[in-house]
Amino acid sequence: MRLRELVFGAACAAAVRAAVRLGVADALAEGPVTVEDLAAAVGCEPRPLGRLLRALSSYGVFDELPDGRFRHTDMSRMLREEAPDSLHYVALWCTEPWTWDAWPRLDEAVRSGRTVFPELYGKEFFDYLHTDAADSARVFDRAMTHSSRQSARDVAAALDLTGVEEVVDIGGGQGHVLAALLEKHPRVRGTLLDLPKVVAGADPRLRDGGPLADRARLLPGDCRQAVPVAADLYVIKNILEWDDESTRRTLRNVVDAAGPGARVVVIENLVDDTPSLRFTTAMDLMLLLNVGGQKHTEATMTALMNEAGLLVGDVRPVNAYLHALLATVPA
Repeated sequence: MRLRELVFGAACAAAVRAAVRLGVADALAEGPVTVEDLAAAVGCEPRPLGRLLRALSSYGVFDELPDGRFRHTDMSRMLREEAPDSLHYVALWCTEPWTWDAWPRLDEAVRSGRTVFPELYGKEFFDYLHTDAADSARVFDRAMTHSSRQSARDVAAALDLTGVEEVVDIGGGQGHVLAALLEKHPRVRGTLLDLPKVVAGADPRLRDGGPLADRARLLPGDCRQAVPVAADLYVIKNILEWDDESTRRTLRNVVDAAGPGARVVVIENLVDDTPSLRFTTAMDLMLLLNVGGQKHTEATMTALMNEAGLLVGDVRPVNAYLHALLATVPA
């Protein structure tokens, strides 16, 4: 039965997506609700909605009571758009229309070791996203923003900034991690390095007029080309997912910019035997499909860091799905 459930996995993903697009989790009150009332609230037919909720309840997403009413579970609450730990946009992003075209071609990607996206759509993934799939691009941006905000708190709690005066967030997107670090450590200054259009939309706390602006620098650039800033600590979170040569260039650029003794922290989803193994290996396969990238094991990530000239010390969990590899630049 477990294998039968697995081969119908697409039905579960589609059911989660349908519930999010219908707004079921946001419409469902804390108390039990009848299917009829819920259907009226979201504007759909009661009987098919009941079938959808029954399917999701079998996975613990919503709870069906003996009288046929439904109520929230911990998982269904995370599908609400404004929940503090919301996975609303992540659920949409992982089930966007292009994913249903790409997954059936996973065998081709495994054979070749390359992305299948150019063959599917005639262009690279991000070119397609931003020119042909504006709605999907907006979902991607919101999913990454929500995920970054949630993990930024965990990163700030996990990192020891003793002795650090200057920190650089490499490829840090909107700078949520940098903002969290600067808020926690009022004597530290920081730089956000990312592509020009990305830093232009940086966290308002870091921009002119924001409460952290006097200690923050927004630096447009591509870390694969250069890292033109010296610091005590470099944070590289969830960007070393490209081909290995791009990862090598980025790490070498950091080593070239840093002085002896500078600290480098690489934060990644590792595909080792952790509680997030199924989630992280699924992301790993999606990266293979859409950009030809990958998630790393502790061993492969450590090897790339050592090759760049870093001395890797401890590896620590940040939360249930992120690990921090702590390294230094040798003398």
